[in-house]
Amino acid sequence: MEKHQLELIELAIKDTLHVIQKQEGGKLREGLQETPKRYAKAMAHWFSGYGADIADILKVFEDGADNYDQMVVVKDIPIYSHCEHHIAPIFGTATIAYIPNGKIVGLSKLSRLADAFARRLQVQERLTTQIADALQEHLEPLGVGVLIRARHMCMESRGICQQGHHTITTALHGVIKDEPETRAEFMSLAN
Repeated sequence: MEKHQLELIELAIKDTLHVIQKQEGGKLREGLQETPKRYAKAMAHWFSGYGADIADILKVFEDGADNYDQMVVVKDIPIYSHCEHHIAPIFGTATIAYIPNGKIVGLSKLSRLADAFARRLQVQERLTTQIADALQEHLEPLGVGVLIRARHMCMESRGICQQGHHTITTALHGVIKDEPETRAEFMSLAN
């Protein structure tokens, strides 16, 4: 984020804190004085995915695995996001799999891909699909599978206020979607 954007966020948060603290005459107490600046920096980190270059993240190696054609899985990748409805945290794990078709990526790239899309205002369904679609587009694999298991603070800390629920979403492409045995292999590995 640019300096000007951070300053705008600081002003907005300062105004919000003044409204919240109105019982104190609109003056921010000492513990909140630096909060707008800290919050703006946190938002720059939390929403850094908007500046991510997905094509750059998914630089591929042509036949770097000598015709490897079995499932590649990175399991339980930590994800941290924010729901677009309440800007409340979403956190959980992603399992990402693909079956190469002549192209592979470094394994850390799958974690970076999940992080790039998670660090945007999201709904879990879109997040899951964006990861799968990006892999399909850039790697052109035989199949892609993404499973996300996450908790949503918009549900746990407000509204229904029930803790411990997990929402599970999947996005499948190619043989992982179309072939029952391959789909079952992915789901077994993901769970």
